Amino acid sequence: MVAEGVETFDPIVTDAVIVGAGPVGLFAVFELGLLDIKCCVVDILDKPGGQCAELYPEKPIYDIPGMPEITGHDLADQLVKQGAPFEPLMIFGHMVSNLERLENSFKLTTDRGQVINAKVVVIAAGGGSFQPKRPPIPGLEDYEDISVFFAVRRIEDFRDRNILIVGGGDSALDWSIALQPVAKKITLLHRRPDFRGAPDSVKKMRALVDAGKIDLVVGQVTGLNGEDGRLSGASIRSDDGPPEILCDTMLPFFGLTMKLGPVADWGFDLENNRIPVNNETFATSEPGIFAIGDINTYPGKLKLILCGFHEAALMSHGAHHYVYPERTIKFQYSTTSKDLKTKLGVI
Repeated sequence: MVAEGVETFDPIVTDAVIVGAGPVGLFAVFELGLLDIKCCVVDILDKPGGQCAELYPEKPIYDIPGMPEITGHDLADQLVKQGAPFEPLMIFGHMVSNLERLENSFKLTTDRGQVINAKVVVIAAGGGSFQPKRPPIPGLEDYEDISVFFAVRRIEDFRDRNILIVGGGDSALDWSIALQPVAKKITLLHRRPDFRGAPDSVKKMRALVDAGKIDLVVGQVTGLNGEDGRLSGASIRSDDGPPEILCDTMLPFFGLTMKLGPVADWGFDLENNRIPVNNETFATSEPGIFAIGDINTYPGKLKLILCGFHEAALMSHGAHHYVYPERTIKFQYSTTSKDLKTKLGVI
């Protein structure tokens, strides 16, 4: 159930509001639903999936249990289907801009005026709002979204392109490998011969270079050549490489800048822009507010999707106390949950 993009809304009353519709926030819908906790999910993007769906929807993910390989887009779709029996209300294109504590609940207001009242707040906002770091290339903005792109959303859009990929991290390596079968030509440019990406990705990239399927150049882009936003080539500063690399598309991967947004003003004592939590329930220092996924920090924290799933499961049991303070929690496996089986039509 999705709230459409209109300017005025009736107030929403729910058990829990989840701020962030990335994989961890979506899985929290399922875990809370098992405990009969109704959810509303809010995300600033126009679709579920968070960073996975927005920045690398077709990039394979390999560490989801039971899924040897799955794309960010498909993972988001499966998580939406998994939570669907519990009928969450999902609101896209809204940013939660204000949080107010009431007597026994919270009042959240979005930047577009939607009011949500909930007994529990679950912050699953990832690292906040991610924006690509733009390299200091004169006139770069004239080519953006025409022939220079900071993300790959559909591999097919790059078929038969002559692509210059710039960077030395995982994104540059992964997309060099993933786009090679469809591109007319791939040139990978990095300012030094060593790469900081995963060793396996470096090995695969170098194998493609040795096979003549990817060109590898050590150097830096100093300027862009072309007209009306359409690249014809990039000027290069290099000790032994060409002065210009001919290309019609450039993908610069220089990392992401994280902006925490309004969450930073909600009264938490932040540690390096992360919210400290109790890792038994993933409660924050504010009673009734929980934080799961990349937004939180605690001893031994690993920023992995599968760890976020674990956090969502434990958080749901901590949240149950606030939603049903008089009710003793009765732990159920999904295989024995009568409520889930009823919603799935099994019984």
